[in-house]
Amino acid sequence: MTRPATPLIRELGRADYEPTFAAMRAFTDARTPDTRDELWIVEHPPVFTLGLGADHAHVLAPHGVPVVQTDRGGEVTYHGPGQVVIYLLMDLRRNKPGGKLYARQFVAKIEQAVIEVLAAYNLAGERVAGAPGIYMADGPKRGAKIAALGLKVRGNGCTYHGVSLNVAMDLAPFTWINPCGYSGLATVDMRTMGVDAPLADVQQALAQELVRQLATADVPAPETEQTL
Repeated sequence: MTRPATPLIRELGRADYEPTFAAMRAFTDARTPDTRDELWIVEHPPVFTLGLGADHAHVLAPHGVPVVQTDRGGEVTYHGPGQVVIYLLMDLRRNKPGGKLYARQFVAKIEQAVIEVLAAYNLAGERVAGAPGIYMADGPKRGAKIAALGLKVRGNGCTYHGVSLNVAMDLAPFTWINPCGYSGLATVDMRTMGVDAPLADVQQALAQELVRQLATADVPAPETEQTL
């Protein structure tokens, strides 16, 4: 079996959320079985986004920040300057030797990429069962969320949306929502944890680690598939 080509990494710079969301859908609508997978690196102006099952009541006080309904899984989250956002436009049917990559395996690889990048900056991140994303594993901020994840997996196995990692942000907007639907969930960034890293460096580190994780086949298959 021929291995799929390494995903193309596109750097979109600072871009508004809604046109980027429309572009992701258009790319996915137009792709064929031969279309190369892509990772889109972007930094968004302030925006709250809602997943398909999101409760609008979790937006407590938007303070003028736009609120956009999306078609990803999950609840409400915030995107803003100083945050790495990487969208994964992938075809899961061709990303596992002998068959497709399950959605749960895909999530595990994305989360592991975040954990590895944090570790490179001497920060310990961990998963929390039933709550996609990455949380601080130790110290006074243990349990605080530093990375969020939300995906759309179409019936044909093609994905969009992706992962965000907080680097050096104004964290106040996270207090204006119940992040991911959890009241009082603390949110941190790398700067809060004592790491002063250029956003561009973390963008590239996470993109390269995602490519590396997606090229491996060492995540065990789940008992059941997961819809996100």
